[in-house]
Amino acid sequence: MKKIVSVAIMLIVVITAAWYLTKPYDYVVRFTAKTTVGTVNQSIKSWYAAIEGTEIIDQTQFDELKQQFTFGDSTHVYTWKIQALTDSTSRVKVYIKDTDHSIANKLAIPFSRTSIEKRSEANVKEFYDVLNSHIDKFKVTIEGKSKTRATYVAYTPLKGLQVEKAKGMMYNYSLLTQIMLKGKVELNGTPFVEITHWNIKNDSIQYNFCFPIKQSDSLPNHPEIKYKRYYEKDAIKAIYNGNYITSDRAWYALKEYAERNNIEVDLTPIEVFYNNPNMGGDELQWKAEIFMPLKE
Repeated sequence: MKKIVSVAIMLIVVITAAWYLTKPYDYVVRFTAKTTVGTVNQSIKSWYAAIEGTEIIDQTQFDELKQQFTFGDSTHVYTWKIQALTDSTSRVKVYIKDTDHSIANKLAIPFSRTSIEKRSEANVKEFYDVLNSHIDKFKVTIEGKSKTRATYVAYTPLKGLQVEKAKGMMYNYSLLTQIMLKGKVELNGTPFVEITHWNIKNDSIQYNFCFPIKQSDSLPNHPEIKYKRYYEKDAIKAIYNGNYITSDRAWYALKEYAERNNIEVDLTPIEVFYNNPNMGGDELQWKAEIFMPLKE
């Protein structure tokens, strides 16, 4: 019996050691974020873009990113896994592997405070602080089911990355304002953005920047401006307060709200703006209504 027990213990030790030495990461850091999965996702991408020697090497999954750091003769791969806990909190796990010194790290970690532990904790802490600072600069309030407004519009079709949307809006706001005023066109509400295609994997969008106007037979011709009727749509709605550069945080909040509540939506958000970013001011007082249309 003692021999059987000894063999069993040895097998457990061998299996545990084999698992430990072959697991796909050397170290893991965990934290809880008071925001949505989408905001964490976008914040990781913004944060890494400002750091020299790092790049995103895999973002095929919305809730998982792989980021590569280069430190001297070491290459570290961070696998970020993000899980929604509630409407406004997410659990983040960061699995870190040194691709060149993985076995040495695994052997040393149980017995000493290694450089990969120190560096990983410092990097994740830096991101955590950046994330919390960002969260303090905007607010998203889900209001539930609603409808978009039907109207006739003058619009400019645009495309680019999500982070470039506000820049495109600012340029085209001036363009549309000048042309409509020159043509004596009567405006009929606040401007809005209609997203026609959203590629979540590479954060790119195609969209129309729209000015609601009164339809007439003498609208001005301009090579960059088109006209159409925008029809009412059933949607779920959120209020976004903050800089319009990051108004897509409300898109992610609505997307996750729809998933939790089994609501089928088209990922083509509509943003109605109530402030002119060119005028500046307290960004937390800027307001936008964000709609995510329901599937028909």
